[in-house]
Amino acid sequence: MLAAAFIVVLLLFVANIFWGSVNIPTEEVFGVLTGDAAVRPEWRFIVLGSRLPQALTALLSGMALSVAGLMLQTLFNNPLAGPEVFGINSGAGLGVAIVMLALQGSFTAGAFSIGGYMALLAGAFAGALLITLVILALSAWVGSNLFLLIAGLAVSYLSSAVIALLNYFSTAEGVHSYLIWGMGSFGGVSLAQMPLFAGILTAALMVALLMAKPLNALLLGDVYAANLGVRTKRMRGILLAVTGLLTAVVTAFCGPVSFIGLAVPHLARLFLCTGNHRFLLPATMLTGGSVALLCNLLCLLPGKSGVVPLGAITPLIGAPVILYVVLRGRRIE
Repeated sequence: MLAAAFIVVLLLFVANIFWGSVNIPTEEVFGVLTGDAAVRPEWRFIVLGSRLPQALTALLSGMALSVAGLMLQTLFNNPLAGPEVFGINSGAGLGVAIVMLALQGSFTAGAFSIGGYMALLAGAFAGALLITLVILALSAWVGSNLFLLIAGLAVSYLSSAVIALLNYFSTAEGVHSYLIWGMGSFGGVSLAQMPLFAGILTAALMVALLMAKPLNALLLGDVYAANLGVRTKRMRGILLAVTGLLTAVVTAFCGPVSFIGLAVPHLARLFLCTGNHRFLLPATMLTGGSVALLCNLLCLLPGKSGVVPLGAITPLIGAPVILYVVLRGRRIE
């Protein structure tokens, strides 16, 4: 299954390079990739400066959100857990809104100052981390998974209310910028930003892969995991920190991307037919990368309507999967 998933990822990645909103002949794309100097400069820019970064961003973002969703579902023993359901996406979005709308895109504390996408990244991570800590505290206080779902929805609505107030009191330029960001897009990472984006996500994904054994132990309960030598409190903190980092980075650069983190782990389980995280983690990464690349391809296919917002595409794939999970009667409390 892993080999087939890798082939699908490779094919979709190539498709994202060769097809897009601008019709470029296949031989010209080959020319760009092989360094042919006779290719038109504008086509070279589209392929190398737009399509390639978008494909890389979609691949890494899909992997990151899917793994974040899988770890949350295992951590809380809840098939409907995910960054968007627990409000982590909303928390990251609130952090970005505060930076963009209230702080005008920069943060200054004494002699320390950051701006641009670094400020957005810091705001998104702070918001995501805050929500993950709240959810962790609630999970230790109340054992009901249904209550946690309701709490996550409440946090999402609260974040949305604060964002609405920030938009109301912000300038027209700020509201426009936040509106564009809120539609979601894998085209927000330039080649200059790619090393930072890819470096953080790759490091976090490597840490997640090392968590396979503790995640398998957590499936059997905290007591059993502790008997196996797993420090459950420390492990929960690490898992939530990695989840918050993965969600924050993707949200800061790409906007709120819904349903991938929630639905893809179920697709991976369906295809793999196992709950062993040694296989499930890489399968979820590859499946998430495939789904994100497919969504990006659907957003950018040639058409008279131009580029379709990412937020309009991901629910079309994710929502049926969640309905399938619910209709199968899986326990959520």
